[in-house]
Amino acid sequence: MTGLPVKHDPGLRETYAGTWQGLTNTEIQAKYGEEYRLWKQGEPVRRGGGELHTEVADRAVPVVLDAISALPEEGTLVVVSHGGTIRMAIGRMLDLPAHSWEALGGLSNCCWSVLGRGYRGWRLEEHNAGTLPEPVIGDDT
Repeated sequence: MTGLPVKHDPGLRETYAGTWQGLTNTEIQAKYGEEYRLWKQGEPVRRGGGELHTEVADRAVPVVLDAISALPEEGTLVVVSHGGTIRMAIGRMLDLPAHSWEALGGLSNCCWSVLGRGYRGWRLEEHNAGTLPEPVIGDDT
């Protein structure tokens, strides 16, 4: 326990997946087969009419950057969110093209990633650290 305040920000919420919300992977494939297939191929799909990956990054990254700008010199920021939101924010912060964000892989429960400043921008120093990786929905399963 650090005693530091916790700030909640809706910009860090999980991806809104529209009509896919609350469905199992099997139900999604049965009801929205073509949309699911395109999404799995990496096409920019509004799953169930929800958000695109780039829109999630659009709302999450400014929250992170604003919090970083408020840090004291050598300060550390801890961001807690859904693994998909974190992956999309990391992809954007690393200036990776959106179609390659999936290559980062998902985060297992209670795992973390570490970004640090390099001479040419952000660097991914650790990813999915904490325990042995476990399967994450959305990873080629």
